[in-house]
Amino acid sequence: MAVKRCQADIDVEKAARIRIENVFNNGLPVYFSFSGGKDSLVMAQLLLELIQQGKINPQQLIVQFVDEEAIFPCIEKTVLNWRKKFLMLGAKFEWYCIEVKHFNCFNQLSNDESFICWDHLKEDVWIRRPPSFAIRTHPKLKPRKDNYQSFMPRRCVDGLTIVGIRTAESVQRLQNIAAMNKAGKSCTARHQIFPIYDWTNNDVWLFLKNNNVEIPEIYLYLWQSGTSKGQLRVSQFFSIDTARSLVKMNEYYPDLMERIIKREPNAYLASLYWDSEMFARSTKQRRELEQGTKKKDYKAELLVMFNNMDNYFPSEHKMYVAKRYKNFFLQTSTIATDDDYKKMYMGLISGDPKLRSFRALYQIVFGRYITKAKEKEALKHG
Repeated sequence: MAVKRCQADIDVEKAARIRIENVFNNGLPVYFSFSGGKDSLVMAQLLLELIQQGKINPQQLIVQFVDEEAIFPCIEKTVLNWRKKFLMLGAKFEWYCIEVKHFNCFNQLSNDESFICWDHLKEDVWIRRPPSFAIRTHPKLKPRKDNYQSFMPRRCVDGLTIVGIRTAESVQRLQNIAAMNKAGKSCTARHQIFPIYDWTNNDVWLFLKNNNVEIPEIYLYLWQSGTSKGQLRVSQFFSIDTARSLVKMNEYYPDLMERIIKREPNAYLASLYWDSEMFARSTKQRRELEQGTKKKDYKAELLVMFNNMDNYFPSEHKMYVAKRYKNFFLQTSTIATDDDYKKMYMGLISGDPKLRSFRALYQIVFGRYITKAKEKEALKHG
């Protein structure tokens, strides 16, 4: 779907404030999904200022933090500080330490929802201890079956939820929000609203700097270790977005990797095989390691996988992802390039649980096809 961008007559910060005020003006409970990351810190600061200015009612606000157990110490510290701020302002703060499923990129060399946060069967190897005030269960929770994305909307069904999601982070988010706005909707079916959806990375960092918002030190460590601005993402350790940082962060948190490996033994794979196809990496080090090896025929490799689906994709979710890739493979057989086949292969080998790589590749392949078709049509008509 083509997305048309329109220039507004106000800046993104003012627009975000207006959106937040409009949410509170409904008079419903307002849930704020807080993670301690850079985007939710922007949201937190905007909420704090609007409360202090008397423009929104703090008694409507319920801040929610889903503690995924495997988080950096500085993230925990940041959330603790903001919990204190919100409570002092008169808002509620719900800190959940519950048994929910999470994607684990170290499980059988592929992503699936195999990590159970705060698994009561593995309490002796928990990476951290939950705070004394944490919520450990809930009547609407299906322990060990829910992920937090399915549980939280049930918890928040009586109100509206504001989330710090931005379209600049992925093509999929841009398309989904564009489609939502095109349909004349201001929130999702789960009553979620995204006040900073149109902010760029530069907007986020500039706002945090101008407002003297303290950021978790992990961002500084990642930047110092050479991580690009666009890749400064922090989440639960075993998701593919953060797994890359484990290799670099051991020098900053000397005892952390030991605790992580006790909790998830396969985490050592990050240090051994990070620069390999296992993690779909494309680095200078990987190219050097693979120099001299026979070049793979990725189309042939895909055919082998698709002809042995049960062996390569044993779980229900892996099979679902593989079927999406197989259909795409068949649809594009006449227009895909060797590089496209390589990306399909990497997506299946390293895991693509949320189909982010799939959607991005879909746009690349069909976008290229449409562009070439238009060029040919233009030449045809002079």
